[in-house]
Amino acid sequence: MPWFVLYTKSRNEKLVAEKLRQLNIEVYCPLIKTQRKWSDRIKVVEEPLFQSYCFVKLPEPERNRVFAVPGIVRYLYWLHRPAVVREEEIEVIKRLLNNVDHSCLHVESIRPGDRLTIASGSFSDLSGEVISQQGKVVSIVLDSLQLVIKVDLAKTLVAL
Repeated sequence: MPWFVLYTKSRNEKLVAEKLRQLNIEVYCPLIKTQRKWSDRIKVVEEPLFQSYCFVKLPEPERNRVFAVPGIVRYLYWLHRPAVVREEEIEVIKRLLNNVDHSCLHVESIRPGDRLTIASGSFSDLSGEVISQQGKVVSIVLDSLQLVIKVDLAKTLVAL
């Protein structure tokens, strides 16, 4: 059975995961422990590693069962098909969360205006400003060459 990616309402990931478990649906919502500071105390809380995402493992014909749970928006799609995550990738995330200090983990998204340095390929070590992103392709204005290039993040390493 494949793992599918669910997109949830903001800050509903843990609640959605619990409700899906109650329906006997295998679900994985990777959580990291972070410190939050209030005016009177510091507390360690669990937050989702991936904001607004949960993974569910169920047969393709039963995919609609999840919509009985409030807080689910839709399935994530890739190339007009429901996005599927391999079992090995889920296991890597689980091992990572078990073996790494959670304070070192942070998931970043790329937005227009961010500065990126290309870390591989023909334009290695050149940096520039992000002007747009469509899926895994990012358009960057390179400072040194004053030209716009499109970088496929699936094939090129970049650093923020």
